[in-house]
Order: sequence, then structure tokens, then C-alpha cells
Amino acid sequence: MTELEITADLVRDLLREQHPDLAGLAIREVAGGWGNQMWRLGDELAVRMQRMDATPELQLKERRWLPVLAPLLPLPVPTPVRFGEPSERFPKHWTVMTWVPGEPLDHGSISRGAHAADTLAGFLRALHVEAPAEARIATDRGAHPRNCTGGFENFFRAVTPDDIAADVRAVWDDAVAAQAWEGPPVWVHGDLHPANVVVSDGTLSGIVDFGDMFVGDPAWDLAAAWVVLPAGTASRFFDIYARADEAAIRRARGLAAMKSLFLMLMGQNGDRGLPGGKPHWGPAGRAALDRVLKGV
Repeated sequence: MTELEITADLVRDLLREQHPDLAGLAIREVAGGWGNQMWRLGDELAVRMQRMDATPELQLKERRWLPVLAPLLPLPVPTPVRFGEPSERFPKHWTVMTWVPGEPLDHGSISRGAHAADTLAGFLRALHVEAPAEARIATDRGAHPRNCTGGFENFFRAVTPDDIAADVRAVWDDAVAAQAWEGPPVWVHGDLHPANVVVSDGTLSGIVDFGDMFVGDPAWDLAAAWVVLPAGTASRFFDIYARADEAAIRRARGLAAMKSLFLMLMGQNGDRGLPGGKPHWGPAGRAALDRVLKGV
């Protein structure tokens, strides 16, 4: 993968070439992003630029399905409004999308925990509906935890503190032993973590980055009960969601442990100055892992 240098001048030039009516709007870089880079476009739009992603698959998936799903969801999500095609100036895809107001949770906080739990549960109830036959069924994200042991082991060895290693292992082993998802193929966001959840006024106010969206096991999203929500709200979340049986909760808790370890690893990489590292994700991941181990 080769990272392309993306500047405000480049974004404006592309708009002039393909969507000149938008080229006069203010352009401001949005911090963060890995596979794609975001630029604010005026007050209500954003430009999502393919950067490190090796293929346009994730953007094309958002283009195809977000306009279908957005009207069904109770929280704002980025919705494509214009398409930018590869050109000599920029040989990758880019998309103009609606901007979701608020602050990413990895730079903000939730103070209204009960409200956030109810909001996330309502959002996922609306999202986790049976998907059409042509939607992509997951082959990596979305798999049963037993098929993700390689990734878990890598994260576990890299960052798990010795004093809690046995407890983390027990949560994962329990998830691996849980019964598989036997329900219909439903939509799953697939990548709910603090950078992809938007907050304002102390609670959830939007969900972003649907590039990993797939059809499969909703436990991958239910892990957000621990990865996203503050301590003491997981039980309330599952009560409001009301569709997760014991096996789903066990799978979700194990996946939450794996996701927490991933956040810790990204934080460790950031502390070491490695490409793609996020120093502030380390503490968020450890806090999430503590919530997983306590089960609250």
C-alpha cells in the first residue's frame, strides 16, 4: 500500500474538475483516518479520500448501501451525495458525503451513560435487520471468535498485562466455546470503536465509517457495549437491545476483549512512533478491557 499525499489544494482541484459547484466551499482537514482521509467541505459536507486502502471496495460499498440504510437509522450517518472518480490528478476514488456533527469519542467522552446505552441499543436494533441477498457476507470480520484466534493471539501476546492475562484468556475461551449465530443474515457495522462513534452533549449523536460493513453475526457490533459505552451500562444496553441470547453476549464479550487489545496495540505503536499508531487509543483500550473483565 502506498500513501498518497493529499492536500487542500488537491481536494479543491478535484472538485473543480468533477463537481465545480462545490469547489468554492471552505475545505478543512479532519484529523485521523487511515484507509481514507476526511476533509470538511463547508458546514454540511465532507470529502472522503481513498488513501491507504488498496482497493476502492470499502468506498464503493458505502456508496451502494448507505443511501439505503440511512433513512432506517435513528442516528445520523455519513451519506454519499456525489461521487469522485479516479483521474490523472488523483488515481483513486473519493466521495462527497454528509458531515455528521459532533466529536469522535476517542477525543470526547460520554457523561450520560444510560442515554448513550439506550441510543446505541436503538441504533443497532434498527441496523441489525435482514440484508438483501446481494449484500456482502463477511469472510473475516463477522466470523465466529473460534475463527479469529490468530488475531487474538497476536494482540494478546503483544499487549496483555501479565496480571490480567488469565482473566482475558478465560473471556476469550468462553466466547470461542459459545454457540454460533444461527439467525438470518443481518447488517453489521463491523468496526464500532471510539473513533467511529460521534458524541455531543455527553451522549452518542452519530455513527461513522461504514467501510467494514458486512452481513453476518451481530455480536461484532454488540461488543460496543464494553468498547464504546461507559462502565455500568452494558446490562442496560442488552436489556434495551433485547435480541441477544446468552451465546451472543458471550461472543460479544470475547470480541470486545480482542477489540480492546487491538486499541491497546495501536496505542503502543503510537507511543513508539510507528506508522498508523494512535497514542491516545491505548488508555481507551485498557479502560475498555477493564470493563470487559468486570462484565459491566
